[in-house]
Amino acid sequence: MPVLPDHPLRFATVNELHARPFPTLQVPSMVAYLAIKEPVNAANRDRALDRAHLLALLDRHGAGHPPPEATHFAGQIGRSDLKWESHAEFVTYSGFTPGVSARPFDPSEAEVFPADWLASAPGRLLTSVLIRIEEMPEDETQLLARMEDWFVAESLAVSRVVDGAAVVAGDFRIDPAGQMRFAVFVRPGTGARRVGRIVQRLCEIETYRAMSMLGLMRSRQLTARLNALDPRLSGLVGGLDASEPSPETALHNLLAISAELESLAVQFSFRFGATAAYEAILNQRIQVLREERLVGRQTFAEFMMRRYDPAMRTVKSAERRLAQMSERAARAAELLRTRVDVERSAQNQNLLESMDRRADLALRLQHTVEGLSVVAISYYAVSLAGYLAAPLGKSLGIGKETLTAALVLPVVGVVWFMVRRIRRSFH
Repeated sequence: MPVLPDHPLRFATVNELHARPFPTLQVPSMVAYLAIKEPVNAANRDRALDRAHLLALLDRHGAGHPPPEATHFAGQIGRSDLKWESHAEFVTYSGFTPGVSARPFDPSEAEVFPADWLASAPGRLLTSVLIRIEEMPEDETQLLARMEDWFVAESLAVSRVVDGAAVVAGDFRIDPAGQMRFAVFVRPGTGARRVGRIVQRLCEIETYRAMSMLGLMRSRQLTARLNALDPRLSGLVGGLDASEPSPETALHNLLAISAELESLAVQFSFRFGATAAYEAILNQRIQVLREERLVGRQTFAEFMMRRYDPAMRTVKSAERRLAQMSERAARAAELLRTRVDVERSAQNQNLLESMDRRADLALRLQHTVEGLSVVAISYYAVSLAGYLAAPLGKSLGIGKETLTAALVLPVVGVVWFMVRRIRRSFH
């Protein structure tokens, strides 16, 4: 029996399910995490530059290189385990180092990624995070004291996660060293893979928060543009029934506004679509943490509801406003086109009436010309008939004048009859 050939993408689609495994982390340990984004759209991003930047870091430590088309890589750089991932719009670097420093969130812990290497990155730093992982204290008071000492109390979010396996905390603020801080207090006996999943979720929450907030910045730019267009559009719509400006001028102005709105839609649609996708991922990542409240503190979900969700609603509001203004412009253009068509129909009706009048005058002139033509033709016909009948009149003793007078009426009658026949044959 012949073997059925595999689909060309069969193995690629299966491997994609396992492309980004969770890290395995021991307690205690420290995580330095970076997300770098090029200041261009995903379609124009040069992934070769990202790969070259990764290879520059690996070559510093004599580490092996990933395959040419790889989108993820794990290796060793010094004492730290490196994890690199290439996404649609950004790349991430994670450095996992065993042990923690005596000073919590010491800036030197981020030096797993050298400053000069980071300065040469083909993009801009989107987020930089330090995550301190240590064993959970038995005394809950001691745990709360550490969090209050490490984080800003006003914006601190903390909760038990994954059925009480750990307590995670963070204030989503950037410290003087340029790092965002998270702490993970792990319950004794928790597996290294579970710790890695919790840390990975925290990194993803911060990354997708930062990416989706880019949509807020763009929505503010869009709102400023729409604020300038809205009065122009409202003025045109309000003047649809006015005589000035003319419908053609108003339609031209309205089409210019519609073109600008369409241009804005092209410029902002990708970012707004990406923002919605990142928001959905962030909410899903928070849900899988299965948060439980810790001594009345706000959870990550509550923090996002208060601080993050309003920003996303602003983005959606700007997107809806752009769509609504485009629809208003389209409806106004249809009304103006209808008005122009009605006025042109009236002009065409007047033109047809004028043409009818001219045709009637032409017909009258034609009848007059026909009468004159009968006279002219009859004149020449009588002369010819007089020459033909002259010998007969001479033999009968009839004078030329008498003969000509006798021929006038019959010739005129015959000519008139022939002209009538010819005109009727044309009609």
